[in-house]
Amino acid sequence: MKKHNFSAGPCILPQEVMRKASEAVLELDGIGLSLIEISHRSKEFVAIMEKARSLALELLGLEGKGYQAIFLQGGASMQFLMTAYNLLEKKAGYVNTGTWSQKAIKEARLFGEVVEVASSQEQNFNHIPKGYTIPSDLDYLHLTSNNTIFGTQIKKFPKTDVSLVCDMSSDIFSRQLDFSKFDMIYAGAQKNMGPAGTTLVVVKEEILGRVSRKIPSMLDYAVHISKDSMFNTPPVFPVYVSMLTMQWLKGLGGIAAIEEINEKKANLLYSEIDLNPVFSGFAAKEDRSNMNATFNITDDTLKDIFDEKCKEAGISGINGHRSVGGYRASMYNALSLESVGVLVDIMSEMEKKG
Repeated sequence: MKKHNFSAGPCILPQEVMRKASEAVLELDGIGLSLIEISHRSKEFVAIMEKARSLALELLGLEGKGYQAIFLQGGASMQFLMTAYNLLEKKAGYVNTGTWSQKAIKEARLFGEVVEVASSQEQNFNHIPKGYTIPSDLDYLHLTSNNTIFGTQIKKFPKTDVSLVCDMSSDIFSRQLDFSKFDMIYAGAQKNMGPAGTTLVVVKEEILGRVSRKIPSMLDYAVHISKDSMFNTPPVFPVYVSMLTMQWLKGLGGIAAIEEINEKKANLLYSEIDLNPVFSGFAAKEDRSNMNATFNITDDTLKDIFDEKCKEAGISGINGHRSVGGYRASMYNALSLESVGVLVDIMSEMEKKG
């Protein structure tokens, strides 16, 4: 039985993508070689990399606007470091909305002054801070658009003349935004784009080269841009699968089409959470994530029954993070409305037992 995969990441991928990727591992496009044994300098893989970079800019609406898309390694965690290495000269601002923001702040403090512009830590990150003042003398303001652990998502981004940098690891390509408002976006592939092993970085070239420090080649965005993401051997398989996923998304109708589907999934689940007295949501309603729904069971005596019903139905990956407890249903782009419906049906059954 194919399971309903609500895992927070590595995440569910489209079946069409999985099939094409598995075929390519055996043989890529009839060339007599596997994807994972060809040279990254071969014309076949160079074309794959170029296509992946082009698709990223196309889907985000950033073609011809001075941006470059590159695929790097080290996950979003490496970007916590690289962002500051490349952009922090004197002072940077960070909005602290959870674990990943905290990790980014820790790395940035190695390179200069960091101002915590706003934080929701006092309420265990169950909401997104609002109405904060952004200092005008920042090199950049760093945001985390979606918080997988706590199930919160920024719905309205601040207006500022300061350069905006955003970690979009867990909601990249999931909703329409004016992406030109951001000077840099980064996203680990394994949440909504592909398997673990590569990270998409989309950066406006004009913000580079402003720091006085010398940057090691492997950590320099400008170097990776100049080498078309080929400065060192790239993670061939994750880049290929990310390309396939972006092609799949384009075929659906792009971000506008998937946003409509994601809204339906989120509305279905959150409606059940709100109407069902057996469950309670964790995140503030106005800040609820469409990607990661966090909730708790109100009667602990029903937990084992609920867990068993989920197991019998083939539901996988809904245990909450230890920081929050309870449950977390991750509804990334490739998760079907049908899968959400299966979970909601079980939750509805639990109300009769409560």
